[in-house]
Amino acid sequence: MSNQNEDAFVKNLPRIYGLYTGAFVVFVLILAVLEQVGIPDRIIGYVFMFMTIAVYAAIGIISRTARVSQYYVAGRQVPPVFNGMATASDWMSGASFVGMAGSLYLLGYDGLAFVLGWTGGYVLVAVLLAPYLRKFGAFTVPDFLGSRYDGNFARVIGIIVLMACSITYVTAQIYATGIITSRFTGIQFEVAVFFGLFGILVCSMLGGMRGVTWTQVAQYIILIIAYLIPVIWLSTKVTGFPIPQLTYGSVLDQITTLEAEQGVEKSYVAAFTNYTPFNFFALIFCLMLGTASLPHVLMRFFTTPSVKAARLSVGWALLFIFLLYFTAPAYAAFARYEILSNVVGNSIASLPSWVSSWGDIGLVSIDDANADGILQFSEFTINRDVVVLATPEIAGLPYVIAGLVAAGGLAAALSTADGLLLAIANALSHDIYFKMINPEASTRLRLIVARTVLIFVAIFAAWLASTRPSDILSMVAWAFSIAASGLFAPLVLGVWWKRANKQGAIAGMLSGFILCCIYLFGTKYGGMALWFNVPNISAGVFGIPVSFVVMVVVSLLTEPPSEKIQTMVDNVRIPAGTTMTGTDDSQEIYG
Repeated sequence: MSNQNEDAFVKNLPRIYGLYTGAFVVFVLILAVLEQVGIPDRIIGYVFMFMTIAVYAAIGIISRTARVSQYYVAGRQVPPVFNGMATASDWMSGASFVGMAGSLYLLGYDGLAFVLGWTGGYVLVAVLLAPYLRKFGAFTVPDFLGSRYDGNFARVIGIIVLMACSITYVTAQIYATGIITSRFTGIQFEVAVFFGLFGILVCSMLGGMRGVTWTQVAQYIILIIAYLIPVIWLSTKVTGFPIPQLTYGSVLDQITTLEAEQGVEKSYVAAFTNYTPFNFFALIFCLMLGTASLPHVLMRFFTTPSVKAARLSVGWALLFIFLLYFTAPAYAAFARYEILSNVVGNSIASLPSWVSSWGDIGLVSIDDANADGILQFSEFTINRDVVVLATPEIAGLPYVIAGLVAAGGLAAALSTADGLLLAIANALSHDIYFKMINPEASTRLRLIVARTVLIFVAIFAAWLASTRPSDILSMVAWAFSIAASGLFAPLVLGVWWKRANKQGAIAGMLSGFILCCIYLFGTKYGGMALWFNVPNISAGVFGIPVSFVVMVVVSLLTEPPSEKIQTMVDNVRIPAGTTMTGTDDSQEIYG
C-alpha cells in the first residue's frame, strides 16, 4: 500500500469502524429475532462462532502487507486511539474476559489483586518503558536487548524468556477458545482447541503486525460490547438502574444476607480470606511487573508514528482497559447473586439445562452431600473459567446474549493469541534467523520462515492446551512471573541506568528466569514444598529481586559499556528527536 493510500485509510478509520460497529449490532439484533421465531440455540451458537472468526480472517486477508516494517510493526502508522484499542484487545485476553470475573466470584475481595496488578502494570509501562522503547526504534524486545547489551548472547536469552512466557500465555488463550467452542458448538474439547487456530493463523500469517492491529481493533469492539450488555441487563433487572458499576454495592449487601442464610463459611466481601496479606501483595507485585515485561504488549508501542504517540497510546489503552476492569467486580457480584438466589436452595432434580451442559465438559459439578435433593452452596462447584460465559444462562437471559458473550470471549482469546504468536514468530525469524543466522536473507525468505514458525508454534500450543494443564488465570499468572523474572530488570535498567552492561544483563536474566522456573515447575509438578507459603502463581516474587540484584552487582564488578552505548542510553531518555535505530520501510515482502 502506498503512503498516500495508507494516509487515506488512516483518516477513514473512524468511519470504517463506526460502520463495522453498527453492522455488528444489527447482526446481533437479527439473531435475537431469529431466536424468538424458534431457531435452535445450537444454530445461533454456530453462527456467532463462525461469523466472528470469518470477519477476523477477512480483515487479516484485506490487511495483508507488502512491506517488512508493516509486517513487524504495522508501518508505524497506527493513530494513538486505535493503537490503544488494539493494545487493550491484545492485553485483555481470555484471562481478563473469561477468568477475572470468575476469580472475583470465587475469591471475592482477594480477587482484586488481579485487577490492581494488571491495571497498575500499565502505569509502569507508561512511565518506565513505552516511549523509550519506541524511541529506540527496535522491532522486538530481543532486538532491543541485543542492541542495548551489545551482542547476540543477551538477545538469545531474551528470546528464550520470550518463548517460555509467550507459549505459556498462548496456551491459556487457546484453552479458552476450546472451552467456548466446545460449549457453544458441541465439538469435543480436545478437538475444539484447534478450531480457533484458523482465525489466528490467517490474521497473523498474512497481515503480520499490521493485519493483527486492525483485527484487534475489531475484536475489542466485539469483546467490550459483549462484556457490558449482560451486566447492564442484570443491573437493570435486579436494581432497576442500568449502570452496574454504581449499583453492585447494594447487591453485595444482598449477597452477605444470602450467605448468612445459607451458611456460607467464607464471606464474599471480607478481606484476606483466601490469600494472606503478603500473598495478596506479592501477586499484585508479580502481575504489575509482568505487565511491563510482556513482549507482545511492548511490541504494540513499536507501531506508533512517534514517541509522543506511544505515550498517548498507553493512555488510551488504560481507558479502554478500564471499561472492562471497572465492570468485572460488578459482573462477579451479579453472577454470585444470581446463583445464591436462583440456583442454590432449589431441587437438584429440577436444575436448569445449563448445569448439565457445562457439566458435560467438566466445568460445573453437583455433589448432593446431604442426600436431601436440595442444592446447598457447598455442593455446587463452578469452574472460574465459565462464570462469565454461563452467567447469561444462569440469569435466564435470552440465549442470544449467551452467544454474544461467547463471541466476546473468543475475540479476547484470539486477539491475545494473535499478538503472542506474532511475538514468537518475529523473535525466531527476525532475531534469530535474520539477525544471527542469515543476515543476507531476502525479505521473501524471512516471511516464509516467520509463517512456518508461527504454524508450528500454534499447533504445539493447541496440543498443550488440549491436555488441560491448569485453569486460564493460573497459566496467565505463570507467564507474568516468567516474563518479569527474566525481562523486567534488563528492560528498565537498560533504559534508566547506562552503567548496566552486557555481563550484568546476561547474569540477571539467567538467574531470575531460572529461579522462577525452578520454583514454578517444582511446586506445581515436582512435589517441591512452597517457600514462605507463596503459591506458584507468584513465583516471580523470588525471581524478580534476584534478577535485579545480580544484574546490578555483576555490572558494577565488570567493565562499563562502551561510550557509544552510554550515549545512546542518554539520547533514548530525551523526549524529543528521532528514533535511535531505524528500519527500511520500503523493503517489499511480496515479489
